[in-house]
Amino acid sequence: MLSLRWVLNHYIQIVIECSTEQSFNKAPNGSTIPNRQMATDTFTITIHMVSSLDGIIAKKDNSVSWFEVSDYYEKGVSGQDPETFLKTIDCYVMGARTYEHALELSKSYGWAYGDTPTIVVTNRNLPVERKNIELYSGHLDKLVSERLQPRYRNVWLVGGPLLVKEFVRLKLAHQIRLTILPIILGEGILFFDQIGTEQALHLQDVTAYKNGMVELCYEIKT
Repeated sequence: MLSLRWVLNHYIQIVIECSTEQSFNKAPNGSTIPNRQMATDTFTITIHMVSSLDGIIAKKDNSVSWFEVSDYYEKGVSGQDPETFLKTIDCYVMGARTYEHALELSKSYGWAYGDTPTIVVTNRNLPVERKNIELYSGHLDKLVSERLQPRYRNVWLVGGPLLVKEFVRLKLAHQIRLTILPIILGEGILFFDQIGTEQALHLQDVTAYKNGMVELCYEIKT
């Protein structure tokens, strides 16, 4: 069974980001965050999502009880320690609603993303209570070329669907990691809903876990 800590570390994937309040054409707000790691030839932006078998990434009420799935697959592997894996991520990028929900959860469970630099794409003046969080309201291509690539190597785009759609449409992401839980939700927010473009993928890896989760890793073809 998935732990609440696991849920918190991955909750950015399942929060609704379907508001049209975001515009990606305004100038940057000029805020800064500390460099974690200089970019190299292996600079990668990974889209990471957790979904049900029917492609739902969030229930309408944002509840996470469906994450606590109980299943057993004998041939599956044991999952990597989340804390160890999360240390390999140099920067998170997320939308405004994802950030707001993470802030709400932090009141009860603490900030799930630690000291990792986090960029929130928004036009709104949201509260910033940690020095490693930056608000950004400019062009997404400039975000990547001027702020992400010069500073980091392993960047995770973690929600929500609107922001993911823009990164795919603009061909700014390199990889998709989709973790499918053994459950059908029937209704909710879809991972890809009317993305508006066709995109070829290359399957890089498939991992089945003992708890019934399956992780698919795709390269986004250019």
